[in-house]
Amino acid sequence: MHLHAGEFDEASTLIEESDTITALTGNAFIGYSSPGVARVPRRRRRRSEVSAQQATARGEGRAAGGAHYWLAVMHNSLGQYQEALASAERGCEHEDLALFGSSLIELIEAAARANAPQAAAAALQRLEEQAQASGTDRALACWPGPRCLPSDSAAADLLYREAIERLQRCRIAVHLARTHLVYGEWLRSENQRRDAREHLRTAYEMLHRFGAAAFAERARRELLATGESVRPRTVGAWQILTSQEAQIARLAAEGSTNAEIGAELFLSPRTVEWHLHKVFAKLGVTSRNKLRKALPAP
Repeated sequence: MHLHAGEFDEASTLIEESDTITALTGNAFIGYSSPGVARVPRRRRRRSEVSAQQATARGEGRAAGGAHYWLAVMHNSLGQYQEALASAERGCEHEDLALFGSSLIELIEAAARANAPQAAAAALQRLEEQAQASGTDRALACWPGPRCLPSDSAAADLLYREAIERLQRCRIAVHLARTHLVYGEWLRSENQRRDAREHLRTAYEMLHRFGAAAFAERARRELLATGESVRPRTVGAWQILTSQEAQIARLAAEGSTNAEIGAELFLSPRTVEWHLHKVFAKLGVTSRNKLRKALPAP
């Protein structure tokens, strides 16, 4: 829920806690959500591929479908629509109650952009059946949004506005930002540049704030295409690290030992050491002594 609400730091903290417990107890890695908060696309791809392989080996369709869903999200964010279509189709092979509907949304966007109208129409029909049966704002908002993508009719504008209005009434902020993005892209294609800029700016600000860097870059490129000047924003160290990693890194940089950090954060020294190794890898440093320079003032 934190992930779909755009609260990536909170989601990362919970996933880190889960991964820590898994590593220290020796249990099997599940990884339902961890690919979704990977800030680097290649890391997200690798996590998703590993999750899909492990889930397939266990015969667990839900986890396999989820892994292919995250791959489809990644490819759509990068504008790699053929690859997104292939991943989304694999994600839709396992019809479960978790991410099947979300995979359909990714499939529709990818198919519409990859010039595969039949695949988009078939997925749209399945999504419509689910959305109408559910009747929630979240479901109904995600239905008309993708419905617009294969369409160039005058009704598309009303459908996009309906989707945005419904999503504003619930916590699915990432989908709201993405709807602003695809609406802005559609408006630009209709030569409505001023209106397009409004929605693309909203999408860019929201997606950058969440930490969804690839989607934010897609919005930035669209803004540039409308004639608006937008500077790419760099991702600082505090955005790369999860909340817990940032706490541990700050305390270590101030000179606290693993035992002292553990006592303050209610973690074992071994867990602190495990987190520090991950911090070193993310920041490209090899020792605690180099942390202070790698960490800017928060």
